[in-house]
Amino acid sequence: MDVKIALIGKTNAGKTTIFNTVTGRNEPIGNYMFTTQNPVSGTTYVTSPCVHKEFGVIDNPINSKCIDGWRYIPIEITDLPGLIKGASFGRGLGTRFLSQAMNADAFIHVVDASGSIDEDGRIAEPGTGDPYRDYQEIEGEIVQWYKNLLENNLDKIIKKIEATKNEQEAINTVYEALAGVKITKQHILQTLEEMHMSIYELRSITDEKLWKFAAILREVSKPTLVVANKMDIPTAEIGFKNLKDKIKDKIIVPVSANLELQLRRAEQKGIVRYNPAEENFLVEDSSKLSKDEKKAIDFFNKFLIREMMRAGTQFALNVGVFKLLRMNVVYPVADPKKLSDKKGNVLPDAYLLPDGSTVKDLAEMIHSELAGGLLYAIDVRTGLRLPPTYRIKDRDVLHLVSAARKSK
Repeated sequence: MDVKIALIGKTNAGKTTIFNTVTGRNEPIGNYMFTTQNPVSGTTYVTSPCVHKEFGVIDNPINSKCIDGWRYIPIEITDLPGLIKGASFGRGLGTRFLSQAMNADAFIHVVDASGSIDEDGRIAEPGTGDPYRDYQEIEGEIVQWYKNLLENNLDKIIKKIEATKNEQEAINTVYEALAGVKITKQHILQTLEEMHMSIYELRSITDEKLWKFAAILREVSKPTLVVANKMDIPTAEIGFKNLKDKIKDKIIVPVSANLELQLRRAEQKGIVRYNPAEENFLVEDSSKLSKDEKKAIDFFNKFLIREMMRAGTQFALNVGVFKLLRMNVVYPVADPKKLSDKKGNVLPDAYLLPDGSTVKDLAEMIHSELAGGLLYAIDVRTGLRLPPTYRIKDRDVLHLVSAARKSK
């Protein structure tokens, strides 16, 4: 599955710095509004303990990487133009941004925890801004965009709903109107369930109830993690505490993207070594460290990691993929004895599949022909034969058996 994460938040919150940190790119960063004018996508990685040590083999990955016992699995991340209040009605880069944001599977909402930006996203004196207000405003704009989308399609939806007495067909009409923004039938069903309402109630829904419907639909279709950025600025501790006190339904990860980016660039020069999976920077040559780099390492390793326990951009990505999207890692192999593909590559591929995915889903991801003739899978650890309906578990190593493959 191609997992897509989008960075959202107010302009000047630090989204592009995070993007450059996790992708190794060098997109423009500036202290002015709307530095990012268009969405920029790149590849980054989530990390999971690789299974090769368990099986006592040396792997040679193809679709991913294995470093120090960790499997690095690629995902897509998109840096989106910053939002400001009124974006859902076109202010700033508003509606253009929001339509592009909907292609993501999940959001990382970047908030300036230091309070260094004003209500419109302009750089301000640290502590004068309000991180919680910034968070609320951006979330409100996204919900409003969902509400606008529903309102714009409501007449068409109601007309089709009134033409059928079949509830499933009625739900399909909503799905057809919203499918272009990655909203599934399951998202609609979950929203209706949480609202304790029938699909037919859309015919006479109040404005207040439509807002609530949009808010729940936004939440279930785009799960969101909050990143409290700029933690190296002293005022950020207060802002971070305030965010934790007021946002009870979200995971909040403290980050100093500016320092991480500085240290990643020091890594490129061979001065430090960074292990994202273990979230630490190790000094390779202290004599080459600048004063700022020494401060950055001290802050990141001592404050963020030791005092905050779990922090940093890599941790945020892992939480987004494995906790919010509930992805599992699975390793398919063509040869269950050698744990290899047909060319002899050991544990070549690691795929991300959402919780509840089956052997059949894995086969379809690999190749339609394989899926068409799928007979069963073999669990390499136990030797058990698993039906196509078997629900994959995290770190499963599976050999798929297909009639199509056997005939060849």
